[in-house]
Amino acid sequence: MSNRIARRSVLSGMAATGAVAAFGPAKSAGASSSTTATSAGELAQAIRSKRLSSREVVEAYLGRIERINPKLNAIVQLTADSARRQADEADAALARGESKGPLHGVPITIKDTLETEGVICTGGTLGRTHYVPKTDATSVARLRAAGAILLGKTNVPELAGALETDNLIYGRTNNPYDLTRTPGGSSGGEAAIVAAGGSPLGLGTDAGGSIRVPAHYCGLAALKPTSGRVPRTGQFPRPMGARNSVFHVSLIARKVDDLALALPIIAGSDFQDYTIIDMPLLDSRTVAVPKLRLAYFDNDGTLAPTPEIAAAVRAAADALANLGVRVEERRPPEADRAATIYYDMTRGDGGAGVRAFLKSVGTEQISPLFEQSLSSRSAPAMASTTDALAAFTRWDAYRNTMMGFMRGYDALLSPVLPYVAPHHGKSFDPTLQTGVGYAQMHNLTGWPTATVRIGTSPEGMPIGVQIAARPWREDIALALVRCLEEKFGGWTAPTI
Repeated sequence: MSNRIARRSVLSGMAATGAVAAFGPAKSAGASSSTTATSAGELAQAIRSKRLSSREVVEAYLGRIERINPKLNAIVQLTADSARRQADEADAALARGESKGPLHGVPITIKDTLETEGVICTGGTLGRTHYVPKTDATSVARLRAAGAILLGKTNVPELAGALETDNLIYGRTNNPYDLTRTPGGSSGGEAAIVAAGGSPLGLGTDAGGSIRVPAHYCGLAALKPTSGRVPRTGQFPRPMGARNSVFHVSLIARKVDDLALALPIIAGSDFQDYTIIDMPLLDSRTVAVPKLRLAYFDNDGTLAPTPEIAAAVRAAADALANLGVRVEERRPPEADRAATIYYDMTRGDGGAGVRAFLKSVGTEQISPLFEQSLSSRSAPAMASTTDALAAFTRWDAYRNTMMGFMRGYDALLSPVLPYVAPHHGKSFDPTLQTGVGYAQMHNLTGWPTATVRIGTSPEGMPIGVQIAARPWREDIALALVRCLEEKFGGWTAPTI
């Protein structure tokens, strides 16, 4: 296999169908005991105990990538040679009684907006088609230092600026559960390859649902940590300016336990991202779940969810209530304003700053998808500087209102989005755009938010829910989605 996977033609796929939504474990199309269906934590243990070698694990994933990636176009830079070399080094180290850390010898993938030393990082924009970073992003370096082995980089929309994944360098990424549908964005490549068994653990980002939406579309577990928990150093574009705090480096995996395993590795100050605070990171296994108080809602007042998604939220609430959680159906008072507040903060200059930035990195041609994004989200420009500044005042007021709401609760359960993965090219349809506030509200607050798969839609697509917790309480969000994973089964392998 070459170390670079070029843009390829995409094989057509057929959507799975069903008569009704299903909650709980779906029938898996793959062997659940196979190496490429195994969690990162289980792989790490198997390598430590020498039941599997790192080289065997890496070869299994490279073989899986070779079979599925032509259909998905998820991995866009494949680091097969270096992965094999590092696997051999990991095995040799274990033979000497040495271990680098909790991910020793475990393969991972990285979103193409996080810089990787010696491996092209484009951010999906033509001006960086051949850009090779000299250093790793902080989060990438920390995973490598813990023993993880990079398999490759995964596809993104241009500048991570859309909820579907397509760009002029690598083309479109497909959903492994239905190749005619999107895996979401901007971490769509990560979601597609992890869900399809091509990687056990992925590192992505989330500024408006970019890890949680792909997790919902592809039936995965994901975590957007508290704003200020994980450094964004080495993220492209680097988060700067007034909207800085909506950007989060995030994790995606097939199992909730892998999120809990990786979070302590990537968290904490690097003394380069001034926003990061070294708050204590608590253990999700010690959370007293029956003592928690949970609010939930299935309709944010802007776009009603499909009946199946509403039912999934209620099934999740019932399951937690049965564990002793004090559950109350209650919607935050300004949930219906989230999308408007979010986009008003991007409309100050009508997108002129973004266009100027693209030219500064050498991009003269913008992808059609990103043009749609600029037209729908950044235009028209605010009438005056006063109006633009007022948008940020409304953001502060929103955050205060949401924090007041959480006084009586430990966590908040809701849909990730009110619909399942749409077909390619539909994410900017006006009706679908109305529903993005479900995800964006938790970028506005900065709260830690985790997702997990609950069931399957009549079209055969995954249905996920999200649980947000108070700031710095990733342990509570993870504990609750782990309970839901145990009840409903979580990730199920696609037929691909």
